[in-house]
Amino acid sequence: MKRIVFFLLTISIILLFVGCSKPKIENAVNYKVSSFNVTDHEGKTFSKDDLNGKVWVANFIFTNCETVCPPMTANMSLLQEKLKNEGIDGVQLVSFSIDPEVDTPEALVEFSKKFTDDLSNWHFLTGYAQNFIEQFARESFHMHVQKPEGVDQVIHGTDFFLVNQDGTVVKEYDGVGNVPFDEMISDIKILLNN
Repeated sequence: MKRIVFFLLTISIILLFVGCSKPKIENAVNYKVSSFNVTDHEGKTFSKDDLNGKVWVANFIFTNCETVCPPMTANMSLLQEKLKNEGIDGVQLVSFSIDPEVDTPEALVEFSKKFTDDLSNWHFLTGYAQNFIEQFARESFHMHVQKPEGVDQVIHGTDFFLVNQDGTVVKEYDGVGNVPFDEMISDIKILLNN
């Protein structure tokens, strides 16, 4: 009898801990995003402080891109739509230009119009030097960005980055091919519920 009581008590304690544990993001990373103070697509100042306390998804694009940036931006637009359909408010989308000398706020607005008519939670950013964005991408997102001399194309990665309310990158996802939208939305919900 004592064994049965002990067994039931043990199972109850295990279930209590399992039931109380919060879901965790699988394959999480931990990259702290450095401060930035830049210009958005409206020509206004935009900084990391504007994202404090918010969950955001970042990517790196440029408007003259002949390969991966259009599908990446289309996928970001699709993520925006899926978030709306799920009733998830407050998540910010951030697209850093990696060709800031070419990508003026006006050029970013024209580029964005090919993919969305809603920039209420999507910020296209520019207004910094090329060496800044190359160093920022490397140090904050562990991503390579390089604009070789004499060409109009920029070498860069194609990931989407999920950033938590404290400004830490917690996960990376393929932004071009097999984009794991369901996984992204699930991970966003985990952050919003923590």
